[in-house]
Amino acid sequence: MSLDSKVPSGPMEYRWTKYKFESKLVNPANKRKYSVIVVGTGLAGAAASATLAELGYQVHSFCFQDSPRRAHSIAAQGGINAAKNYQNDGDSIKRLFYDTIKGGDFRARESNVHRLAECSVSIIDQCVAQGVPFAREYGGLLANRSFGGAQVSRTFYCRGQTGQQLLIGAYQALSRQIGYGKVKMHPRTEFLDLVVVDGRARGIVVRDLVTGNIESFSADAVLLCTGGYCNTYFLSTNAAGCNVSATYRAYKRGAAFANPCYTQIHPTCIPVSGDHQSKLTLMSESLRNDGRVWVPKSAGDVGKPASQIPEDARDYYLERMYPSYGNLAPRDIASRAAKYACDDGRGVGHGGRGVYLDFAVAIKRDGRDKVAEKYGNLFEMYERITGESGYDQPMRIYPALHYTMGGLWVDYGLMSNIQGLFVLGEANFSDHGANRLGASALMQGLADGYFVIPYTLANFFASAKKEVLPTDHPEFKKVESEVSENIKKMLSINGKKTAVEIHRELGKIMWDNVGMARTKSSLESAISQIRNLREEFWGNVTVPGSGADLNQALERAGRVADFLEFGELLARDALTREESCGGHFREEYQVDGEADRNDEKFSHVAGWEFTGAFSEPIRNVEPLSWEVVQPSVRSYK
Repeated sequence: MSLDSKVPSGPMEYRWTKYKFESKLVNPANKRKYSVIVVGTGLAGAAASATLAELGYQVHSFCFQDSPRRAHSIAAQGGINAAKNYQNDGDSIKRLFYDTIKGGDFRARESNVHRLAECSVSIIDQCVAQGVPFAREYGGLLANRSFGGAQVSRTFYCRGQTGQQLLIGAYQALSRQIGYGKVKMHPRTEFLDLVVVDGRARGIVVRDLVTGNIESFSADAVLLCTGGYCNTYFLSTNAAGCNVSATYRAYKRGAAFANPCYTQIHPTCIPVSGDHQSKLTLMSESLRNDGRVWVPKSAGDVGKPASQIPEDARDYYLERMYPSYGNLAPRDIASRAAKYACDDGRGVGHGGRGVYLDFAVAIKRDGRDKVAEKYGNLFEMYERITGESGYDQPMRIYPALHYTMGGLWVDYGLMSNIQGLFVLGEANFSDHGANRLGASALMQGLADGYFVIPYTLANFFASAKKEVLPTDHPEFKKVESEVSENIKKMLSINGKKTAVEIHRELGKIMWDNVGMARTKSSLESAISQIRNLREEFWGNVTVPGSGADLNQALERAGRVADFLEFGELLARDALTREESCGGHFREEYQVDGEADRNDEKFSHVAGWEFTGAFSEPIRNVEPLSWEVVQPSVRSYK
């Protein structure tokens, strides 16, 4: 397998401009002749569907929710980055580019990141034109706040509900095209498999989640905008329905899966409170602008009310360890620091797995009303979940799985190694390296959907032979048959464990062995345990009901089956990458508690190639070249 990035030549700052100018075009009348399948309706999917339909393409949009508005992008809270420099504090496209490369621990493709920084400026203008209600300063300009890994204020926000407001903007653009008849919307429809003929994506096989009907759709191109794979760990900040199935099944059809071991653990989440939980809740990173993170200096003070621990007995460990960035240290670093404090016996709350996020100083300085103006809905959410007021006492937070930087491999044009299969947003690997900076996920999703894919898809259409296969083609029928047989197999097992029970066991294996800290022995143990659990799944899972109607147990079982296979791939990638970088932290490779990269051996993208359900996959490599930013020790001290 060849992983050719197809990055344009020339100076970095002109590559995207050069690509756009040199791209082949499809004239407006001919665009109507092309059809596009878009799977997913989050920011990347909704933006892509709306934009492509506006240009004239025939678009079929699919989501398993009852409405596109229920996509998980709605859960993003803190903001979206853009190099507008409204604060006049030294920001620029180049600085956003540099911060993103450094934040990703020098494991991202430079050219893609620079394009992202360039597009960021246009994203804000587009969203304002759509009516997204960004916060504003006294003079009327859009307000900004800081996020981790940056020393400038470049994050635009709508209180603590930025993802919701941005998704509403994209949704209204999508709804407009649905109303015009240019987008055919398919809600409550789950992607089950990709159809590939002669090395080109030709369509998809889906299941109607209400009727159980299995159906095929054919098109000139397929876009996967299906998010990340955090729920491999069972407990994460992702919605319970988020899954890896679309990208993993594309991987089984020949798409390379890149850097699956790059998982992000967010430091600012409500801690686990018991085994009853099906997911965890994020408290936005924006809270660390004004909230101070601390634990007791002495384990003897653990258990005391926070108000009874005097100032000189508190350890504001992020401010102590990383004075240049303080409480806004990047997510991977802040997460590990919280873990170390709790491992030292100084954690607070249930099981000693929590640290304080304290707003007392901000409330005293600015007043409670000002704090509520910026973060009020987050405080309300925290109180509803915990029964405690973050105004009257410190919040308790602890790291949790939140985002994944790995995903299907794509070239500069966002096309996978399968011709005609494009991958957008969190589902691809391209922009964040080994650690995503806060407020950059929304930026990537909208950049890919609004500004990148219209050019790259047109260039593909104009360069490739137009040929849409009918859905009665033998390959479509073959994939439909395979999908149906897999469903029948799961329904016929009649074991004693539910898919949820097995998923919970997988999550414990992943968190304990492939979580914040990984070792050779823990990863080898994870691979062995996952294989055993996989065998148990196919011999002892129970899936009640049938495949001929609404069956959420069947939906869950199919997704858990994919998590079980993918979890092994994730652990294998982590085992092979013998270094620490960003969210991938191998305890054998560290210097004074910080990640120890091995640029000589691992300055590359690892793209895994499927060779069979029980065979070891092939590890392919795309070398990373450094032309503008030279890798250095990643320091936030």
